[in-house]
Amino acid sequence: MISVVIPTGETSKLLIPTLASLVPGAAAGIVREVVLVDSGGQAEVAEIADAAGCEYMEGPADPGARLAAGAAAARAPWLLFLEPMGLLQDGWTREVRSFTDQAERSGATDSRAATFRLALDGFGVSPRLKEAAAVIGHALTGRPRPEQGLLIHRSFYDVLGGHSHGAHTARRLFARVGRRRLVLLRSQMLLPEG
Repeated sequence: MISVVIPTGETSKLLIPTLASLVPGAAAGIVREVVLVDSGGQAEVAEIADAAGCEYMEGPADPGARLAAGAAAARAPWLLFLEPMGLLQDGWTREVRSFTDQAERSGATDSRAATFRLALDGFGVSPRLKEAAAVIGHALTGRPRPEQGLLIHRSFYDVLGGHSHGAHTARRLFARVGRRRLVLLRSQMLLPEG
C-alpha cells in the first residue's frame, strides 16, 4: 500500500527508533517496503537496512536527488517521506489507512496529500510553546516542517514534479502541494526538541 522513503546520512543512530515506529504499519499490511537512500556517509546504514529488512540504496549527496531516487525506486502507489529522526506515534496506521482509503474513494489521489501533527520530545513549557508556534505557523502558511513527513500518491507526486535538486527540497514540495490540498492528520510525529 505505501512505500516509506527515508533519506539517510549522518543520522544513523536516530534511524533505528524511526524504523521501529514503522513496525505496526508493516504488521497491519500498510507498509509495503521501506527504502533507505543513503548519501554514503556511514556503512552502518547498510547494516541497519539489512537487519530491518529494508531496501538500501546508495544515493547522491544532494538531498533532493536522494529523495527523488528513493521515490523512483519505490513500488507502492503511496509514498511516505520521513526523516530519520521522527517517531510516528500511536494511531498513525489508522490515520494513514483512513486518509488513503478516502482519497481513493473520492478520486482525490492526484490532488490531496497529508502530513502528521508535530510533537516535540521533552517536558515542560518550552516544547509545548514550540508545538503551539508550529500549529500557528501551519495555520498561517499551510506549510508544516519537512520533518513532519509527507504522505502523497505517486500520481500527485509526479504531477508536482517530485523533489527538486538542492537544499530545502521538502519545503519546496510542500509549497507546490499547497495549503488547501494538504491534510493535517490527527496522529503525531515525535521529533527531538531543538
